[in-house]
Amino acid sequence: MRIDKFLNAVNITKRRAIAEDMLKEKIVFVNNLSVKKAKEVKVGDVIKLQYLEYADEFKVLQIPTTKSTPKSKQNDYVQKLGE
Repeated sequence: MRIDKFLNAVNITKRRAIAEDMLKEKIVFVNNLSVKKAKEVKVGDVIKLQYLEYADEFKVLQIPTTKSTPKSKQNDYVQKLGE
């Protein structure tokens, strides 16, 4: 699944357009590499969102098969690192 679709499907971003903007501004890193929206996400990848003041890191546990998932199921797909 593409990174822009993944961020939206697992509720890391509210809309895919927001994910695309973040990718364009080079806020999103996969395995410490800045990526474009066509980057395919795999199980085990570490996604980092580098904001001005802080960063969020997520480890991909599984790839969703649907376009969206309930927010309550987010922990099935990603594990937030650093907490």
